[in-house]
Amino acid sequence: MEPMTKLMTFADVNDDDPKSVRRFERELSLPSGKAAAAHLAAGRPIYNADDAIGPHTIREWPDGRREFVEHDDKFNIVVIGPVE
Repeated sequence: MEPMTKLMTFADVNDDDPKSVRRFERELSLPSGKAAAAHLAAGRPIYNADDAIGPHTIREWPDGRREFVEHDDKFNIVVIGPVE
């Protein structure tokens, strides 16, 4: 696997470019925590979804804030409230 200087975000994926899709899939399969730590270190939030936490996704910011979010019908992020 080639060295990665910047992890991709979903917005970086070009569905018409198989190499782009494969790279994104490889990054998703990085050892647990490695990709998340890189995103946080770069100043970007990470998102966690798990059936155990219900229908919402948790967005975690680099400063440690955590909030429940969901997506509207146009895939815009809607903040539900803080994770307490």
